[in-house]
Amino acid sequence: MALRTLVVYVVLLVGIRLSGKREIGQFTPFDLVVLLLLSNAVQNAMTGPDTSVVGGIVAAAVLIIVNLAVAAGRGRFAPFRRWVEGVPVVLVSHGEIQWPSLAHERMTSDELLATLREHEVSDVGQVEMAMLEIDGSVSVIRRAEKAGPDGFRHSRRRFVRRHRAHD
Repeated sequence: MALRTLVVYVVLLVGIRLSGKREIGQFTPFDLVVLLLLSNAVQNAMTGPDTSVVGGIVAAAVLIIVNLAVAAGRGRFAPFRRWVEGVPVVLVSHGEIQWPSLAHERMTSDELLATLREHEVSDVGQVEMAMLEIDGSVSVIRRAEKAGPDGFRHSRRRFVRRHRAHD
């Protein structure tokens, strides 16, 4: 049973990691439903036919131990941390949308422009750099005169994916 739990943990970690940062930036009702269904779907895979209290405790203990090991590995090994957490992604550079980055993160231009408007940016040309951070938020460094000692105005807001009826 411990091996089953470990396998389920690894598969879910890989699945969440492959889904991209913007998906975990902030849960929408859709994300919460998927999370609940996933937890229900993998419950039997972790415990198998053992529905006893002891079986549940073993599965919970394995999850806690594996999670502690992953946390320790993130702290000690930069390549592992980058794989688990990802790296910031440049969405806009020098006023130009980085289309390959948007495609990789499965982000539409409408979503990017809406996020920039939340930063009070009305034109992409006003942006020196916009980054999708590892926590799912978008940081924007605006091109601005007399904004600060480095010549830029900085702001950061959480990116929320808006699900539409046709998605």
